[in-house]
Amino acid sequence: MHRNQKFYTYLQQRAPQLTEEWYESIDRSDTGGVYTSNDPEVIKALKAQNQEFHQRFIQVFSEEDMDFMELFEEWIVRIAKDGEHLSTPIQFVIKEFMRTRSQYLKEVAAFIKMNPNEYTNEKIEAIKDLIVRAHDRVIYHFVVETQRTSELQLKAQQEMIYELSSPVIKLKGESALLPLVGDIDTARAKMILENTLKQCTEKGVAHLFIDLSGVVMIDTMVAHQIFQLIDALNLIGIKSTLSGIRPEIALTSMQLGLTFENVSIKSTLSKALEEENK
Repeated sequence: MHRNQKFYTYLQQRAPQLTEEWYESIDRSDTGGVYTSNDPEVIKALKAQNQEFHQRFIQVFSEEDMDFMELFEEWIVRIAKDGEHLSTPIQFVIKEFMRTRSQYLKEVAAFIKMNPNEYTNEKIEAIKDLIVRAHDRVIYHFVVETQRTSELQLKAQQEMIYELSSPVIKLKGESALLPLVGDIDTARAKMILENTLKQCTEKGVAHLFIDLSGVVMIDTMVAHQIFQLIDALNLIGIKSTLSGIRPEIALTSMQLGLTFENVSIKSTLSKALEEENK
């Protein structure tokens, strides 16, 4: 980094005004998300985030050999996880980073004008180059962290959907029902296996009815996972009853050589429950 105490002091004095000028110059007809909010609290937080950016950024002109990303790592992670920014299309966020970069380049010109003949062209270009490179690094790391945060959120939401889509419903006594509905891919099948074992243990289930009548499609891997579930339930002492097996599922199971020895089979859920009530 290039130490320049005089420019650093200048930017320190200008920082509050830089935030106000930046916010007032936002083109709200060509942006969206957090930048067009009319909520006073959102606006206040946005300005505070921008001001914190300035206070961190101008440190690069205060010390030599500073670890630049150490300055910004915590700030980047926090902004990337901020709900308002997550709901803002990333191209608008990058646009504002670029406008802030342009602000700094204009400040260099204003500073040089105030201090004529003090800086060589080489020194001026070095300062500009630092500003551009530093902003590019922040933008890059922000995009990476935003992608990571979005992927984690998506994974958590997907896991919640899977969990909600494979509920173990307690019936009377120690019986429970696992109604499976819709397409089951390998990821969902794995989640069903893990969640079902956990829920059955927590709810003290001794007999689980697994109804497949709502399952439209199933492949060989998923069929294998379902039978792994039955085997796992058997290992922990839980009896299983399968109902609603479609012809294509039965065919797939036979082709895989899967055995039905450890599970009771009924054509419909109602017949399975009737058998239980006898």
